[in-house]
Amino acid sequence: MARSILVTGGTGTLGSLVVRHLLDAGSDVRVLSRHALPGEGYAPVAVDLRDGAGLDTAVEGAHTIIHCATTLRGGDIESARNLIEAAKRAGVEHLVYISIVGIDRLPLGYYRTKLAVERLIENSGLRWTILRTTQFHDLVARFCRAQARLPVLLIPAGISVQPIHTDEVAARLAELGTGEPAWRVPDWGGPEVRGLDELARAYLRSAGRRRPVLRIRLPGKVSRGYREGRHLTPERAVGKITFDEFLAGTH
Repeated sequence: MARSILVTGGTGTLGSLVVRHLLDAGSDVRVLSRHALPGEGYAPVAVDLRDGAGLDTAVEGAHTIIHCATTLRGGDIESARNLIEAAKRAGVEHLVYISIVGIDRLPLGYYRTKLAVERLIENSGLRWTILRTTQFHDLVARFCRAQARLPVLLIPAGISVQPIHTDEVAARLAELGTGEPAWRVPDWGGPEVRGLDELARAYLRSAGRRRPVLRIRLPGKVSRGYREGRHLTPERAVGKITFDEFLAGTH
């Protein structure tokens, strides 16, 4: 019998792809989100992780939890705490968490939150796996799309990124979720480290738009950390799909 796997944030950009890979592998999948959206092949569960109401029922019987749910609006730490406590009560065997390369090297608020969640998981008493990855192609493209609404693209100077395809990360999470706990696994980065201004120009070419690109130097510790490449992992350039190949499939 296939192990039951609960995916939090399973209707989101990453989570929905994780669910698809799990279903393709024959896993028994439950999808947890704030709004239970029906889908083919899985059982939807409506729970707001921030208050935890109904979480014990959602987690009951799950062998593994893949925790993809996150928000920039706050509440990730409380959500993780509620999920961990419910997982412990239910006897969950494996908790998988998706994190970000450089969260321990950049003083960014959201990164501090991700690091705090990592620490909660590491000290939870559960068996766990944590995967850190670089930024997704989707995120870089959204940034460029928003900038392209302006007459001039204002791009932070001296910053490179190493974007990775979301589906490649999803496949890796599904693989980790169907395996045994592996603790902190090696980071995953995209295939190329490229200047953000260069990626912006690639986006404009792909979208058939003309805009000047203005590089601006931003002050502060966070910007300096990005310029120093603390969010990169060039030695772990395991992704296969480049940003240009991603763009070719979206325009």
